[in-house]
Amino acid sequence: MGAGSPPKLIYLVTEDWYFLSHRMPMARAARDAGFEVVVATRVNRAEDRQAIETEGFRVVPLDWTRGSRNPLTELMEMAAIARLYRREKPAIVHHVAMKPVLEGGIAAWIADVPAIVNALTGLGAVFIGRGLAMRLLRPAIRLILRVALDHPRSRLVMQNQDDLDLMLRKGLVSPDRTVLIPGSGVDIAKFAPSPEPAGPLTAALVARMLSDKGVGELVEAARLLKQRGVTLRVRLVGPRDDHNPAAIPADQLEAWVREGLVEWPGEVKDVAGLWRDTAIAVLPSYREGLPKSLLEAAASGRPMIATDVPGCREVVRHGETGLLVPPRDPVALADALQTLAGDAGLRRRYGQAARKLAEERFSDQAIAQAMVRLYQDQVARAERKAQAERGLAGN
Repeated sequence: MGAGSPPKLIYLVTEDWYFLSHRMPMARAARDAGFEVVVATRVNRAEDRQAIETEGFRVVPLDWTRGSRNPLTELMEMAAIARLYRREKPAIVHHVAMKPVLEGGIAAWIADVPAIVNALTGLGAVFIGRGLAMRLLRPAIRLILRVALDHPRSRLVMQNQDDLDLMLRKGLVSPDRTVLIPGSGVDIAKFAPSPEPAGPLTAALVARMLSDKGVGELVEAARLLKQRGVTLRVRLVGPRDDHNPAAIPADQLEAWVREGLVEWPGEVKDVAGLWRDTAIAVLPSYREGLPKSLLEAAASGRPMIATDVPGCREVVRHGETGLLVPPRDPVALADALQTLAGDAGLRRRYGQAARKLAEERFSDQAIAQAMVRLYQDQVARAERKAQAERGLAGN
């Protein structure tokens, strides 16, 4: 970084669409605070890249795959990121989610990046995966995490207190290198409350079609409701994700639709419009960082049902903004859906409280400003350290 030039901030994210949906407000806030913003990501669609560049951010395409578990591939990707960092000479890098944190964290060490922000959006398969491959890989991943995270130049951002406490209990990071910032926030102007729509009641799960989002449990709950004679449309809204080992096969989703249990329109671009047409939000996930779909439902004034797990219970406060149920329990999920489907007054009270919570705690502008303050603090620390080292060298 030359004298008088703006500090360069590089976001390292796996997918361009994810940056657009989850990191754009904080990137704008960083730009407005005087940072030069660069986005290093896999480019899926030309229009997504253009949307990022329209904001004045430079895109650096990366050739990587989220689903890879080949150590050689991972090392090659790590080396490519280190070369990128050496070439760009950023003042600070922001790694978002597990793969960028693991690979980018080590690469930033190698390239001697002065300031690092590692943001884990959820602990996912590393801590809850039950497959044999994940059980075998887990010790190695945790070792790499410890190396990537516990460094004087880095700060770890966690989205909820449960995950932060777990990281500290596992000894993966020192307490003084952690920050709690609740998610990426929600646009409370775009996602505004509206009256409950007329017509048949609808409950919607908005997520990628992954087994660990509780999609199968929701389908079983829908089957139970049908057997009980409860009239409730259940919609699964979101794309499949072939790069994720938890992806539900398309033929399974289509079979559920043919059975008349759920609707699956796939990905819906107008999510705000979706919530205007939906009465109840549901997310029976096994674990989350801080689910954006629930934040958007809350801002839209919709009552919510979710599992009593980290991330979900940050937004769904039982008996206040919605109902919490045990994970992997379709009977409890069906009971909660039946309760809300049968009580319009309860839906209205929960929806109003959810909107209030979104306004007070989860506004994307407040979250963005908190992140920018972290960037500024990290860059200032690095500059003070560099000045001190120059002073010692001069002596």
